[in-house]
Amino acid sequence: MTKLHTLHDGGRYFEGPRWHAGRLWFVDCMARTLLSLSPTGECEQHAKFDDTPCGTGILPDGRLVVLTMFSKRLLAWHDGKLSLYADLSKIATGTIDDMIIDGFGRAYVGDLGFDLPPPPDRGAVGRIILVTPDGAMRVVAEGLRFPNGIAVSADHRRLVVAEMDGACLADYDIAGDGGLSPRGRFGQMKSPDGICLDREGGSQPSRRTPSSGSTATDASCSGSRHRDGGRLPVRSVGLSAKRCFASARQRRTKSCGNESHPRASTSST
Repeated sequence: MTKLHTLHDGGRYFEGPRWHAGRLWFVDCMARTLLSLSPTGECEQHAKFDDTPCGTGILPDGRLVVLTMFSKRLLAWHDGKLSLYADLSKIATGTIDDMIIDGFGRAYVGDLGFDLPPPPDRGAVGRIILVTPDGAMRVVAEGLRFPNGIAVSADHRRLVVAEMDGACLADYDIAGDGGLSPRGRFGQMKSPDGICLDREGGSQPSRRTPSSGSTATDASCSGSRHRDGGRLPVRSVGLSAKRCFASARQRRTKSCGNESHPRASTSST
């Protein structure tokens, strides 16, 4: 059984873990910082934001992209500087939350369809916005209930998004132009959050389960594995949203923030 140990502690709320260039990159949403960790746990701060950062992605040229939730922008970090990569304020209808970039440099961004804090009657108004390398933007999926973590398969033919309010995973085929066609929904879990796809095509979501009276930073998550519409049991591990964990077996970071695993795709290497 894989053993976890704490690699880094003391943050406020970690999100968007990506393994890149020998380090784990992620944001602290509440501290509004971009951070990275070495395999031995040395932490370095790279940037500070004037908005809440959340999702991240890695472009094929090595630039790191960070999503800012309320200004609805994607910012590229390179050589110690942040620059505007894409402004989604005219296409997003709500707060943008999470994202992923595939091996072709296409960014898939979750649009909640409402502004946070979430209204009680929000419904299935979430969308996924595609940003292509030439800067074009378009909506490629609609009717989602709080789209959260997004994963893309290594062959770039499948996308899975966690529907936090829908208590399930939404599954899509990816067309050659990056468009999405719904395959259906599968899995039943409360508040799915982070997600990755493993080598066998199984979806591994984490579930955000705040304890009674806790704040968001005290939330814990456990993981489960789903494949071909079914559920395969795995060991559940309670995780703090303020810590990074490492796998002793793999000798690499296994978890950050409230994620069960760095979200896998060809861009997360």
